[in-house]
Amino acid sequence: MRGEALSLVIIDKLPFAPPDDPVLSARIEQINREGRNAFMEYQLPRTVITLKQGAGRLIRDETDRGVLMICDPRLLTKSYGKKIWQSLPPMKRTRVLSEVAQFFEVPEESAISS
Repeated sequence: MRGEALSLVIIDKLPFAPPDDPVLSARIEQINREGRNAFMEYQLPRTVITLKQGAGRLIRDETDRGVLMICDPRLLTKSYGKKIWQSLPPMKRTRVLSEVAQFFEVPEESAISS
């Protein structure tokens, strides 16, 4: 959706694939058997791609604007959180609710002309 029809995307949890998926389990086992780190080489990159796709739903063209809200605390508490942050497009980041509310305020000129 372009324009103001979509101005908020909320991601409650980082989109890691379910660990009980048999295909995922087989791939993880194979990578680990080879002495590699399946989480860093396979699971994390797939999560980053999925998260970027979610962010892409918000910004479809250069005039779009909105808020991407990621609620998962692992983004800040886990060592891999920094890699995820760095993978997202450059944007203002905040944990302050009033800044988000201010983002959604309608400028007075727009309110008057409506």
